[in-house]
Amino acid sequence: MRIILLGPPGAGKGTQAVRLAQHLGVPHIATGDMFRQAVESASPLGRQVAGYMEQGELVPNELTDAVMLERLEQDGAREGFVLDGYPRNLDQAAVLDEALARQGASLDHVVKFMVTGPEIVERLAGRWVCPACGTAYHLVSKPPRTPGVCDLDGTPLVHRDDDKEETVLRRLEVFGRQTKPLYDHFAERGLLREVDAIGSADDVFDRLLKAIGA
Repeated sequence: MRIILLGPPGAGKGTQAVRLAQHLGVPHIATGDMFRQAVESASPLGRQVAGYMEQGELVPNELTDAVMLERLEQDGAREGFVLDGYPRNLDQAAVLDEALARQGASLDHVVKFMVTGPEIVERLAGRWVCPACGTAYHLVSKPPRTPGVCDLDGTPLVHRDDDKEETVLRRLEVFGRQTKPLYDHFAERGLLREVDAIGSADDVFDRLLKAIGA
């Protein structure tokens, strides 16, 4: 299966994308993870990406497309994938369609995660992440056993710049302006499925599987 998960930052796409990819036996491809790896590498590309992320802006299409198209040729992605964070706008959707057409493939489902703005701000503003292993915690719903320290490796947790409230609000504004038109685009093609993303991770995953007939 070739599936796209869509929704605003903080909707829980990342958590569900990992589970869904494992369930289907296909790669999970997340632009956010790839961008953060680029930033940590301090490469010229990473420095470009960092400037946009720190301001809560989206990485330009040409940078995003180049990273994503290269990834679609690797690690079994030709056989299927779960995309998390791409495409973010209609231009990127067109690039993806062209890339799949060259492979003789097409999308199976596009899932829209339904969640409110206040819920998103609460989720992200309380999120802390282990910089070593990537494990995410939440001060309310999933606190670490020892405040400020990762349960798995004892590394001090960090509050990423793109999770701070003022940055979250800017990200939601950008999302609304550039990404929501994708919903209409995929709905017109009969690909869009809607999933209520509020509730426990297990409940949301059950709804997701039902939505795609898996």
